[in-house]
Amino acid sequence: MRNGVLDGPVDVPTAAGELMMDLMFRPWGQVSPSVYETGRLVTLAPWLLGHDDRVAYLVKTQRPDGSWGVPDGYGLVPTLSATEALLSVLIRGDRGMDRDVLVRAVRGGLRVLSGWLAETDAATLPDTPAIEIIVPALVSLINAHLDGLPECEIGRLPIPAGMSDVPLGRIRQRLESGAALPDKLLHALEVGGRSAAGAPAVSPTSIGTVGASPAATAAWLSGSELPDPGHHARRYLEAVAVRHGGPVPVGLPITVFERGWVLSWLARAGVPFDAPPEMLADLRAAIGPAGTPAGAGLPPDADTTSVALYALALLGVPYEPDSLLAFETATHFCTWQGEEGSSVSVNAHVLDAFGQYAAARPDLASRYAAVPGRLAAWLRERQRPDGSWEDRWHASPYYATVSCALALHEFGGPESAAAVRTAVRWAMDTQREDGSWGRWGGTAEETAYAMQLLLMTGLPDGDENRAEAVRRGYRYLLASADPADGPALWHDKDLYLPMAVVRAAVLAALHLAQSSGLVVQQAGQL
Repeated sequence: MRNGVLDGPVDVPTAAGELMMDLMFRPWGQVSPSVYETGRLVTLAPWLLGHDDRVAYLVKTQRPDGSWGVPDGYGLVPTLSATEALLSVLIRGDRGMDRDVLVRAVRGGLRVLSGWLAETDAATLPDTPAIEIIVPALVSLINAHLDGLPECEIGRLPIPAGMSDVPLGRIRQRLESGAALPDKLLHALEVGGRSAAGAPAVSPTSIGTVGASPAATAAWLSGSELPDPGHHARRYLEAVAVRHGGPVPVGLPITVFERGWVLSWLARAGVPFDAPPEMLADLRAAIGPAGTPAGAGLPPDADTTSVALYALALLGVPYEPDSLLAFETATHFCTWQGEEGSSVSVNAHVLDAFGQYAAARPDLASRYAAVPGRLAAWLRERQRPDGSWEDRWHASPYYATVSCALALHEFGGPESAAAVRTAVRWAMDTQREDGSWGRWGGTAEETAYAMQLLLMTGLPDGDENRAEAVRRGYRYLLASADPADGPALWHDKDLYLPMAVVRAAVLAALHLAQSSGLVVQQAGQL
């Protein structure tokens, strides 16, 4: 690789081995910084090391139109957070900050927000976690600031039609009463405002995180202007802040999630690599009777549990998937108890887990025999007319489609063949001129998903159009920068990029293309 660009076909086994070492070296995971989460730390923890760098990051990442983030409603939450954070800096009068620069940034953010909020209906916004309480909370904070800053030259902001501040009020009342919150709400504890500070029913984990979130942890600590240097929650925030030189990710640690996905991508594609035995042991130990969370401070979820179980079965250490039954509903599997809505990718991964366990342990799989057929039918019913799927955990339809189509291809039975063919046809029809795939523009991540779909569902002999699509996609990947520098597409409070997971997906696609005999192989390094 020269200057971040691949200069020859990749030695995938070597790159996969290096990725395994990286996972062991950085067990909390590798996640891109988040505008939303960084903004919350600017407001809640100005005492934390890297504060000036966080403010500079917000100013630097503002788009020319005054917004932050990406299109289609995804910019609302980060733009609210960044604007409120810079308003907080102005109100406090933080030393060393250029007030004119901050005022220009704030005015730009407010102009965008005043238009968006007046024109947006909640039903049209992306289904990102906690958006229904984050937006009212940030609008309220911004409006309180505006009363004292006439130079911002804008009136109070509305909340979008279809949203209410009633749920937010209930959360704050619950915190003030000392009652415990559902575990899933701890990830967004910062919406509690002053009620979250030192909330007696909230306790950081042993590593110091509240809800695996820097913002939630800072909100709980914000009752103390400067926490004791030895406090484990402060030490957690310091450890996270140094990773990107000040800016912070939307969630950390993601240990189980990251390892499960990396192992799954590589093993499913047949990449030769050695999984560290202690990594497999840790993955198996993380799965309890209620499943496993993505990382410390989060509740167990069906997605992480499924992917971990699937990876273990693929790698020869199958583990009883009975913990998944805790997420079973009358029609499908929920991500966690009390979920509003549903996820096709989660149910595809549950199908993978049960299907691969049955393949590895046919003597023990009879009690789960009814699950694959029911899940396959549920997934087929949710395929869009064009052959794709969309999902609540990723911005790109290529992620949802590869998840569903591969699960149906392997474990959905012959009645799923037509759905898989339609998905392949959609991928073929949506390839870009440069050989890439992507929702807003071509990306290495989405191209890797499309190539996996084309190559792992069977390439018919003589299908030259499909073969040429693979070759074009392969050339695009070789010419791309490091996939971990790509756009954030995964759903959390803000979009995020799980770097090691995306690298593994790209390595899987490269290996499949090289193994197919459709591309010329040479020595190279990632």
